[in-house]
Amino acid sequence: MAVEFARAGWRVAGCARDSNRLAALSGELGEEHCFTRCDVAEEGEVAAFCARVLGWFGAPQLVINNAALINHNAPIWEVDAVEFSRVLDVNVKGVAAVMRHLLPAMLEKRGGVIVNLSSGWGRSTSPEVAPYCASKWAVEGLSQAVAQETAGRVAVVALNPGVIDTEMLRSTFGEDASHYPDASTWAGLAVPFIASLGLDDNGRALTAPSV
Repeated sequence: MAVEFARAGWRVAGCARDSNRLAALSGELGEEHCFTRCDVAEEGEVAAFCARVLGWFGAPQLVINNAALINHNAPIWEVDAVEFSRVLDVNVKGVAAVMRHLLPAMLEKRGGVIVNLSSGWGRSTSPEVAPYCASKWAVEGLSQAVAQETAGRVAVVALNPGVIDTEMLRSTFGEDASHYPDASTWAGLAVPFIASLGLDDNGRALTAPSV
């Protein structure tokens, strides 16, 4: 998504845990963009990242919360407490933390859109991914509640991206993940759709266009 948004003329700020990938992306896109290592499960790291974004760009026009983990395929009684907590820490608390630190500036500016990536498993369920399902159902509810709190001054939406061939999907689907579009193909369709969202979309549960 970062590459597609940059190609469309957006100035992009982003974070991830993999410093090497961030460095490569920064080198590809140039100094007008801002990429920082951050674990969204760590409140202090999120606070520092968001402060840097606000200092660099001011209140963002668009925020996309897409950091996520999935548990290893297993029934709930075989998923230990540490793994379960880590999924919720990233997928739910991470989303909340980013909104906590960016929404005040966006509300003051009275504009912008926050897109919280949900999942098909945020609106349905499957066995052996119960922690992930729980986290994405939480993202749906969290998004709708915060949309009510912003009262339309900032749009908050939950977006089901569809099924994408990523490392995370391969951990669940194995080689069958190759039957789905890769992230670059998906981004070519999803980025224009996301970029078109506005205040009128506040509180909506949306699905990205499919290939």
